[in-house]
Amino acid sequence: MKNQNILLTALAFISIQNVEAQKNTDLAHEGLEMISKIELVKHLSIIASDEMEGRKTGEAGQKKAAEYIRSFYKKMGIDALPGTDDYYQKVPSEAMKKMFSPKLNDSENVVAYIKGSEKPDEYLIISAHYDHVGVANGEIYNGADDNGTGTTAVLEMARVFQEMAKKGHGPKRSVIFLHCTGEEYGLHGSRYFVNSKILPKEQMVTNLNVDMIGRTDIIHQNDKKNYIYLVGSDRLSLELHNISEQMNKKYTKLNLDYTYNAEKHPEMIYYRSDHYNFAKFNIPVIFYYSGEHVDYHQPTDTVDKIEFDKMLQRTQLIFVTAWELANRNEKVKLTNS
Repeated sequence: MKNQNILLTALAFISIQNVEAQKNTDLAHEGLEMISKIELVKHLSIIASDEMEGRKTGEAGQKKAAEYIRSFYKKMGIDALPGTDDYYQKVPSEAMKKMFSPKLNDSENVVAYIKGSEKPDEYLIISAHYDHVGVANGEIYNGADDNGTGTTAVLEMARVFQEMAKKGHGPKRSVIFLHCTGEEYGLHGSRYFVNSKILPKEQMVTNLNVDMIGRTDIIHQNDKKNYIYLVGSDRLSLELHNISEQMNKKYTKLNLDYTYNAEKHPEMIYYRSDHYNFAKFNIPVIFYYSGEHVDYHQPTDTVDKIEFDKMLQRTQLIFVTAWELANRNEKVKLTNS
């Protein structure tokens, strides 16, 4: 009789686990369907407009973009991260000094969050830099793809997380939406955030970083299937890599290209965007990227060249991965821990 009771208890536990897994799958799919191309177009058309003057770190256009981002979070009712000044984390000029780099004025990260319902002290960080390179020779470098697309994707994922929370399906872990400044001049904003002690590093469980997801590079010009480059997913946590693969297989079925993840790849992409400042401290990361194009760091990187259908699918993949990471029972483990 004792063994029978143990078996029944085990079966009941498995049944509960299966019900919870199915519920999470259903909610992830519901959220995925809420990601809106119309919202992506709306935000990017403003963030990469001439009014933002190329969003150069510390300049008037960057500050206009910061205010637009902050106003969005206020309108959505998404809280500022505690420790910020009404969403702004000041990044002082002296923290952005780098050899052979121009002197930059004081700037701001913009940081919002949704508090976790069960694990509020574990933080999933979704990041994108919102700065670009400004104006040169009278031409505005709008930076639509770099990195208006990442900025816009983070805003849209935040909207959907908040809409789901309003329905009673808030994330179990806290989710931070981090808009970094100073990336173009040395990954300054993300480095300042990680080192600022605004959060203990051990509470930062994963970083998903989005930088340029709106175009098709030369390598994939003739592909019939949409793709995205993933960098870093298996560098620190094989479990994170496997979750990422599973989410894509279950929901979006993109071609996941790991070309730039090769440790000796000459482009060294792993070290060139904001995720690296998390990875340095053994915080597992995934970097999402669609590759360079002829308009990279040119005044021709404009909204009319963005492939919004592809950007939508890529944002959906990042969202369902974030949803899983925010709601699974255990945080992802380091491979060698």
